[in-house]
Amino acid sequence: MKTSIVPYLVKRFLRFDNEQPFIFLSALLAFLGITLGVMVLLIAMALMNGFDKEFKKKLTIMNYPLTVIPKFYGAVNEDLLIDLESRFPELKFSPYVQSAVMARSGTKLEGGYIFGINFKDEAKVNSVLGEAIEKSSFSKFDVLIGKSLKDEFNLYTDDKLMYIFTHVEPGGLSITPKIKRFKVKGIFDSGLSAYDKAYSYTTLSSMQSMLGIPSNQYDGIHVFSNDPHADIVKIKEILPVSVTVKGWWEDNVNFFAALELEKASLFIVLMLIILIAAINIISSLLMTVMNRRSEIALLLSLGATTAEIKKVFLYLGIVIGVSGILAGIVFGMGGLWILSTFDIVSLPKDVYPTTTLPLDLSIKDFILIVSGAFVIVIASSFYPAKKASEVDILTVLRNE
Repeated sequence: MKTSIVPYLVKRFLRFDNEQPFIFLSALLAFLGITLGVMVLLIAMALMNGFDKEFKKKLTIMNYPLTVIPKFYGAVNEDLLIDLESRFPELKFSPYVQSAVMARSGTKLEGGYIFGINFKDEAKVNSVLGEAIEKSSFSKFDVLIGKSLKDEFNLYTDDKLMYIFTHVEPGGLSITPKIKRFKVKGIFDSGLSAYDKAYSYTTLSSMQSMLGIPSNQYDGIHVFSNDPHADIVKIKEILPVSVTVKGWWEDNVNFFAALELEKASLFIVLMLIILIAAINIISSLLMTVMNRRSEIALLLSLGATTAEIKKVFLYLGIVIGVSGILAGIVFGMGGLWILSTFDIVSLPKDVYPTTTLPLDLSIKDFILIVSGAFVIVIASSFYPAKKASEVDILTVLRNE
């Protein structure tokens, strides 16, 4: 038998049959289902990766790549800062003093933290603050606040904002909290409402004065690193036993674990769309086998091998499935281009770190989606192809 018989039969069986239109309709539905599944998977994975990347970017900035902090006792001091700067000239360091506070404006209260920093050093380790610091100059008891806090309290530059410190001091027969008014001199916008509302920044001398801390003592040191996972190991090796260093990811382990679980769950659920479409491939091919039983039997009697018959129906399923995958890739990429080019969807800034849809389709996810869909198509084509090759020639020809 000529080898050209296989592609010929594939083309013939793919044609619309007026006597059996439902077979063609079933194949068309399988094609559309796989197209839709691949398209939705590509867009969904790009969105999940985009949000994951955007959250990591914002959290890395506001939580700082690395932070040197004391353990259960001891303190971070100027000697340690100088030692770190000399040993790691490629890194940027910014010492800080912090305190939990209540910000008050009129009758409104908002809890958070105020950091005493050297603004010049801080601008090197925090790009968000760096932009705000460049626009203003800060002196003692001036404060830099987040946009969300500014909007909530309706504050403007040079307005006064009261901070109630958690540190208390004796006052006669009772103890009273420390209260100080700071002048608002700048506004920063990190894109994360929780940080914009909770974090405030003032000069290092202001906080040391308020908390009674010596000028050479700090609560910690913010560190900027392009490769924090590698640098954290190097820094740990030279730190004294009373001091440790933590990475930004250590405070967000559960959050990113939840994102990964959500991404995996979404992938599995959306892959079920392709699996459902594959059932249509199975039903379409089985109906084709039942409808073409006499032709298959005649081909076998004329010398066609069972392997060739199996190949015909395997190719039929592959043609339907692969064409659906290719169409899904085209529509998926087109959808990603439209979403990234045009501002179709606008996100609330107080909830998400960006107002536009972040899209980032990785090569790994693309290969996983395409290969997963292809495996499903091959698996769904195998059973009907096997049944076609098992047609009993004598029984079919006798009944026909």
